[in-house]
This record gives sequence, C-alpha cells and structure tokens, in this order.
Amino acid sequence: MKLPKKHQGAETTIFAEMTALALQENAVNLSQGFPDDDIHQNLKILLAEATAKNFNQYAPMNGLPMLVEALIYFNHNRNISVSQHELTIIPGATYGIYTALASVIEPGDEIIILEPHYDSYVPAIETNGGFPVFVSLNEKFEADFDAIKKAITQKTKAIIINSPHNPTGKIWKKDDYEQLYQLIKDTEIIVISDEVYDLITFDGHEFYSIWHHPALRARSFAIFSFGKMFHITGWKVGYILAPEELSKAFRSVHQYLCFSVNTPAQYALAKHLEHFDVKANSQYLQEKRDFFLSEMKDIPFHFNEKAEGSYFQLAKYHEISDLGDKEFSIWLTKECKVATIPLSAFYQDQRNTGFVRFCFAKKEETVLKAVAHLKRYFM
Repeated sequence: MKLPKKHQGAETTIFAEMTALALQENAVNLSQGFPDDDIHQNLKILLAEATAKNFNQYAPMNGLPMLVEALIYFNHNRNISVSQHELTIIPGATYGIYTALASVIEPGDEIIILEPHYDSYVPAIETNGGFPVFVSLNEKFEADFDAIKKAITQKTKAIIINSPHNPTGKIWKKDDYEQLYQLIKDTEIIVISDEVYDLITFDGHEFYSIWHHPALRARSFAIFSFGKMFHITGWKVGYILAPEELSKAFRSVHQYLCFSVNTPAQYALAKHLEHFDVKANSQYLQEKRDFFLSEMKDIPFHFNEKAEGSYFQLAKYHEISDLGDKEFSIWLTKECKVATIPLSAFYQDQRNTGFVRFCFAKKEETVLKAVAHLKRYFM
C-alpha cells in the first residue's frame, strides 16, 4: 500500500527515542520534559469530585463555562483582558498550535520558524500544505530581527515564536515584541505564540505575553498549557487566546477535530485555579533548577547561563567529548546512564551544536541519582 508522506518529521520523535534508550539502558531520564514528583493533592480530589457531580458528558465546544470564566479572571489579574469569544479550551498545546495553523494556512503559504524550535511545528505546517522557513536565533539564543526581516516574503502567512523558550529557557522581553511588531505592522502576517511555560520564570524575569502588546494581540494566537502550569502533562488540556475573527476560524476547524475537551478535567482545573499560587509555582521550579545546577557544579559540563524559564537547562560538553551532540547523548545514556536531548534535534538540518538539554523538573532523588552516575564516570 502506497501512503503519502505528509511531513518531514522523524518517524519517532527524539523525545520518544531517548526515553526508550533510557529504559533500555536503565538510565536516569533527564531528557523528556515532565516532572516526576506527585501532582497537587487538590487536583486528585477535584477530579474525583467532578465525576461524582456528574460532569461526565460533553462540555461546550469553546470550554466548560466555569473554566472559561476562571481563566478570564486569572488573565485579568496579569493585565491580559480577554472575553469568552476570544478563549477556547483545547486538548493540549500541540493540538492548539496544529489547529491554529490549520485555520489560517493555504497551500503554498510560508511560515517562519525560529530555530532551535519544538519538533511539532514543522509537521503541523507541512500537513496543512504550508512551507516552513527557518531563521536561526543568534549566538545568545535571542531573536535576530534582521534575519527575520530578510525571511519575510509576499508568501509569509505567519511566524511562530516561543517564550519562555524550549529548549534554551530564554524569555522574550517587552522590546522584542515591539521589534517584531515594527517588522510586520504593514503586513497581514499572523503570529502564533507558544507560551506554554508562561508561569515558569526565574530570578525576577518577567513573562510578557504577545497579548500584552495591544497591536500584536489583534493578529495573534497565544497557546497555553495546564500540563506545564500545574505539572500534569498527562491531562492534555490547555487553552488558546485569539481575537474574535481568528477564534472563529480556529473553532470552525476545532469543532470537527475533537469538538470538546475532557469535562471532569475542566471542572477540576477551574476549581484549582481558585487557590493557585503563581509565585509559589515559579519558586518551586526555580529551586529545582538551582538544585540541579548546584549538584552538577563539579561535573565537566559548562552552563553558559542559567535558564530564565521553562523546565530545561542547556549545557556544553566540549571538555568531555568531541562527539556530535546526538552521538554524545547516546554515549552519555549508555556509558553514564543519564539521558539527555541533543540540541541538534531542534534544528531542521540536525546541525551539531555542542549542546545537550537537561530537564531539571525532577525530584531531588532523581537528580541525585543522575549526578551519582555522572560522578562515578567523571570523578
């Protein structure tokens, strides 16, 4: 049977590949981006409460009203005004990005992607008939606006941005959004802003949403994830903000893909938002980052700078090996029993970068076990 190849994405993602290798080698898995400690007890109670109260049938297409209202209030408290016509509950952020692209792409459209980038972007573009155009971040992993300007053509339909950034942990600053606006203000280019780590910022770095920019919000999708927000990645629930015209386009596709999202989970999330402490959430992850860096200080990885946000910390390994980063990640998993992700996996040309990405959003005992493996080899 001859089947069409819909996209250039790998048959198996690097995250699945390295996780499988970690299991095979009995290695500590610091590759895949999810916490391994327990979720908040209140979420467990509320999920059971939802089923007991018969929140078990379809929710409305745009979301359970109590969750929509809770999110309007939550975002109002961080100076993001949004109406029910601009907010849609979605089954995870990856779905949201795909559906946003599906709602605006026409065959032949070009979509600018900033590299390194999350691996789902390219398949989502290509499956919908678009063409990805790659622009590398600069050596500090910040947006190169001159390069972005050169990449814009008459065929450019959208640009995908991501802050806090996976895999580098960088955060877009207020001025970055203004520079982007100046580039596209006289065009009809749409911005798809991946903001799933919005509540995970460190050292006083402030999160700015594209929806904080009054002009950009009128032409943007902003995608958020409860999986990252509450460290419940298996629940696969998120939400998307878009102006009413783009929301209508999004929902016209969304209603035929999944229509509605897990109702008991929506109930639990709405109730949990009533007591959610944003500052404590960031502090919790900052302590994990700092613990990881402290424990790794005697091992010959080089950390150029601390992650400003997200679950991830980049590390250079030039003092250890001259292997390419993919080969090094495999070697580290097999020989040192610690799994990471090579930064090359976030570039379309798979270039060797000399960097690997560690996930520090783990229990202290997990980090200590990984460090013990590394120390046995290097010290």
